[in-house]
Amino acid sequence: MVKSRMKSALSQYKSVSVKSGVEDATPHRLVQMLMEGALDKIAAAKGHMLRSEPADKGRFISWAISIISGLQSSLDMEAGGELSRNLDDLYDYMVRRLGEAGLKNDPAILDEVSSLLLEVKSAWDVIPAQLDTENRQTAL
Repeated sequence: MVKSRMKSALSQYKSVSVKSGVEDATPHRLVQMLMEGALDKIAAAKGHMLRSEPADKGRFISWAISIISGLQSSLDMEAGGELSRNLDDLYDYMVRRLGEAGLKNDPAILDEVSSLLLEVKSAWDVIPAQLDTENRQTAL
């Protein structure tokens, strides 16, 4: 009984925390949050896969696919040029590989997609610091 109440409270806390984080987030931070969410869903899918829980595995893979598809659809192909086209191709590959991971029940494919997404995220994470540096240099 106490355990279920704690889980419920934790779930509510996470929901409020995420909601307030989203409301205060810059567009850049929102993309970071989406990438973090996709990585979390892939990790959860892997756990369910390893525990032979196919329904939950499928649900989390589907959730990760939805997040990555959302990132893909938000690309500005005109303004982003070659970078956007490359990201579009990469996101498409990730989505296909996630589907394949679910079908083949292959955790190595989940690791591959996580690794690719972490590379994109690590590049994305340095942008604010890089902009700060450029802004300080311009101000001088």
